[in-house]
Amino acid sequence: MRILVVGGGGREHALCWAISASPLCTKLYCAPGNAGIARVAECVAVGAEDIPGQVALAQRLQIDFVVIGPDAPLVAGMADGFAAAGIKVFGPSKAAAQLEGSKSFTKELCSRHNIPTAAYERFTDLDKAIAYIKAAHLKTGGAPIVVKADGLAAGKGVIVAETVDQAIDAVRDMLAGNRFGTAGASVVIEEFMAGEEVSLFALCDGEDVLPLVGVQDHKRAFDGDKGPNTGGMGAYSPVPLLDQAMFDRAMREIVLPTVRGMKAEGLPFKGVLYAGLMIDKNGPRLVEYNCRFGDPECQVLMMRLKSDIVPALIACADGGLKHLDLRWSDQTALTVILATRGYPDAYKNGSEIRGLAEAGKVEGVEIFHAGTKVEGGRTLANGGRVLNVTAIAPTVEEARARAYRAVDLIDWPEGFCRRDIAWRAVK
Repeated sequence: MRILVVGGGGREHALCWAISASPLCTKLYCAPGNAGIARVAECVAVGAEDIPGQVALAQRLQIDFVVIGPDAPLVAGMADGFAAAGIKVFGPSKAAAQLEGSKSFTKELCSRHNIPTAAYERFTDLDKAIAYIKAAHLKTGGAPIVVKADGLAAGKGVIVAETVDQAIDAVRDMLAGNRFGTAGASVVIEEFMAGEEVSLFALCDGEDVLPLVGVQDHKRAFDGDKGPNTGGMGAYSPVPLLDQAMFDRAMREIVLPTVRGMKAEGLPFKGVLYAGLMIDKNGPRLVEYNCRFGDPECQVLMMRLKSDIVPALIACADGGLKHLDLRWSDQTALTVILATRGYPDAYKNGSEIRGLAEAGKVEGVEIFHAGTKVEGGRTLANGGRVLNVTAIAPTVEEARARAYRAVDLIDWPEGFCRRDIAWRAVK
């Protein structure tokens, strides 16, 4: 089977790494790919959001199956483009991808199907949004207040405002200041949910659901959960908080009603459903949905997966997930993101990264590339999040020690990372 993976980040490197090990895969391509992906797949320079270009590439290469990695092309309808060309694809339709593309769509779905989530309101008018924030403050004490760009904002469109003034500044930046472009043309203002956030993943074929496992990521840029939100600075799995009882409850109260609701409304979801959950003493509530594997969550998922991933991905497109099961390692997988200094704000590309070969020799470690390129035999940084140093070991402490041992062997003065990944589990 000739397989094409769309994307060029750490998530796609992890997917390519797993797919390349499948006996079903006779030839693997990735577009556009990166320096690390080039070791396991043939990379082709077609942009991840270029729908006509990706479809034409798949036709030219006689691709049998496409796996779409990133969120933006899914929300834009890339899966529909492949389907229209008669090419089998892993990923939801444009209509179903509204679960990620529109926070208000998901909130309204939750209301219709009694799925527990935070109270909210949606606004496009700045004055009305500010008036709502002030009224909410008078009613409840107000802060923290969560302000979200309604559309896609690369994982950075969520502001947890500690004061009313910060919340007002956030909606002003989005609605009047064009901070997130069209993603912030409308905003969702919602109740702050206290608790601990975890991620639950499940494969879906439009009707049946195959649960995967739980992951916890680290969104803030710096140690101690300080600094701005990012696309993710590290992750680990399994998560002590998401034990089997809590996992089953989240499936029963959140994921299954969502999949059934989407089907009932004529929007069957096919692909991977990524539920961000907030868990407190009363149980789980939905923070948001994503319609693709998380990044960096995918990296630890692929490290723990013991089964061939390809049949499960194909079953999402063809149906029949109810006949499949997946085997998982009971060890802990953990990934540390190395990012360019300045991320998630302004940063410079082009700095050289050394020591990768030595770092990759640490027991249990795989280094997944995110923003890299090769020039003249040198590996150069080419993005904000650049490397995913991922380790697996019998315990979380050992996995963390292995990952940081490899990090410390990488010679890249222009990079930085958090040093406290999985601090909750270690604590």
